[in-house]
Amino acid sequence: MDTQDGRILSGVGVLAAVVEGGSFVRAAEALGLTQPAVSRAIARLEARIGVRLLNRTTRSVTLTPEGRGLYEEISPLLAGIGDAVTLVAGSSAAVRGRLRVNMDPYVGSLLLAPHLARLLERYPELSLELITRAELGDLVAEGFHIAVRFGEQPPSSMVARKLLETRILTVAAPTYLEKHGRPVTPADLVHHTCIQFQDPVARQPFEWEFRRGHRILPVKTIGRLLLTDVRTMLGACLAGAGVAQVLALGVQEHLNQGTLVELFPDWPDERFPLYALYPSRRLPPARLRAFIEFILDVTKT
Repeated sequence: MDTQDGRILSGVGVLAAVVEGGSFVRAAEALGLTQPAVSRAIARLEARIGVRLLNRTTRSVTLTPEGRGLYEEISPLLAGIGDAVTLVAGSSAAVRGRLRVNMDPYVGSLLLAPHLARLLERYPELSLELITRAELGDLVAEGFHIAVRFGEQPPSSMVARKLLETRILTVAAPTYLEKHGRPVTPADLVHHTCIQFQDPVARQPFEWEFRRGHRILPVKTIGRLLLTDVRTMLGACLAGAGVAQVLALGVQEHLNQGTLVELFPDWPDERFPLYALYPSRRLPPARLRAFIEFILDVTKT
């Protein structure tokens, strides 16, 4: 490797640190460099490639379209280099380093949180940064290595790996049913108070539908309560605020205890997928594979 090649490799490493840290200051701290040294490394890389990679303002640093394309290519390669060095060094802990995760709030708080200590104990050299939020955002520009999201994913350059499908259940609390009666068929829901949930992408309430085999039955529902957080919806339903559609994943305990009642078990076939999204089709690094395996393990039903 000549000097120019070495500078390019060093520069792309600095670029990755800036993207993942969100600023030149954080990148300098992570790399053990000064902020001017980071700035010079990026400037040299831009001069060598001949394009601007970062838009710089006093408040933020964001990728240009060219910078985004380069980062999408180099991120898995840099992770792969780290894994290769670990293996060659003979370390028994191949799963190591920092993993920045964009997480659906429901998955993060209700499903994964009770098991995170076990994950960190299993991989003592893994550092996990788990950001939960309703919207996906820009994975590449914000330096995420992986996202875990419910729902069918729109076409993009991301790899979308379906992890599982969970049933959608229509439920109510016994207190609600005692006061308003139990609907016999899905069509009866037009006479009931239904808790509405807003699709974070379309920004409008999800439409209710029921599936039995190949039959699909849409039902128009009404309700004065519109929510954007699954945990709040579940809590409101448990308190008797109305009928709700919830994911079977994570509510089995309520069904077993009788604090929620499934209303239409004879309509069992509406399902909702959970996806892992990551930027490259190349072999993902060991820490990313380990995290996906962990999700599959704790979400088994």
